[in-house]
Amino acid sequence: MAALLLVCTANICRSPMAEAIFKARLGEVFKTITSAGVHADPRGGPVDARAAAALARHNYSVERKWRSQRVQPENLGQYHLVLVMESEHAETLRKKAAPEHHARIQLLTDFVPELAGEDVPDPYFGPVAGFDVVIGMLERAAQRLLAESREGRLKLD
Repeated sequence: MAALLLVCTANICRSPMAEAIFKARLGEVFKTITSAGVHADPRGGPVDARAAAALARHNYSVERKWRSQRVQPENLGQYHLVLVMESEHAETLRKKAAPEHHARIQLLTDFVPELAGEDVPDPYFGPVAGFDVVIGMLERAAQRLLAESREGRLKLD
């Protein structure tokens, strides 16, 4: 089975929320689902409390021992798909990744036709409601990926 990496900036809000949602909804598609940040603190840290609370409101949870981590470009080859929250994340990773891994790096919203090309907004500096908006976007992307997998249209090289 395939491996999936979800990437945001610091790996404390969007990507850990995506990890929790995708683990709950896409376990039949991906054997490994993990998250990391392009600029995550190398010492690691917990998920943002507001992100954890939003996940709980939507009946998801982050694993108790979860810690943030930084993307290691040299390890991108171990993932069949790398979904980023912002186009800037894709550009950063493609600059550091081996050329044969560039196609694996995709914007998460490109899997949701009505959101294609949009960045997943960073709720960190906004109101708490922003976390719920992001969860809705992540759920739609997870639903779409599951549908594409079941229809045989999800290509995981």
